[in-house]
Amino acid sequence: MADLNRRDLGLLVLRVGTGAVLAAHGTQKLFGWFGGGGIEGTAKGMEAMGFSPGRESAIAAGLGEAGGGVLLALGLATPAAGAAAAGAMTGAVAVHAPAGFFAQAGGYEYPAFLGFTAAAIGIAGAGRYSLDHATCHVLDRPWVVATAFLGTALAAAAVVGRRAQDQASPSDDESADTEPADAAPGEER
Repeated sequence: MADLNRRDLGLLVLRVGTGAVLAAHGTQKLFGWFGGGGIEGTAKGMEAMGFSPGRESAIAAGLGEAGGGVLLALGLATPAAGAAAAGAMTGAVAVHAPAGFFAQAGGYEYPAFLGFTAAAIGIAGAGRYSLDHATCHVLDRPWVVATAFLGTALAAAAVVGRRAQDQASPSDDESADTEPADAAPGEER
């Protein structure tokens, strides 16, 4: 144990634990494992939560969680993995935000924690006990950190912003069901 670096060992434990949780969530979405809905069920859920198109949103969330989680656990391409997982959790935070912070009330506490943890690992690096270290950090360079987090921030802002905009404006179905106040029934608008 004298040769083990406590910081690197702590990063290994944090990476593997966080990565496993994220990967499990992602495989629920992608494959229906662990009682998940798979792509079709998740796509319907995404549509109901205001993300469209649902199928593409389900695939993106599943890949961000499962792919990011596996890569975090392995410590490979850690900046990209942390950014992808944090981006997926940004969408989950947006869904849970109306319920407040605490998870017991349906709030965003849990996805925020996973997102911040994934981001912190992506920024800090995987440590000595990782595939990034074994590959001489070829996928863990400062430019990768900047590119991964900037790209994810822009994508997450676009997706969450579009969802918020769609939820703020009435859908075509809703507006077709309501007559303007100055029009008589059957009269053209």
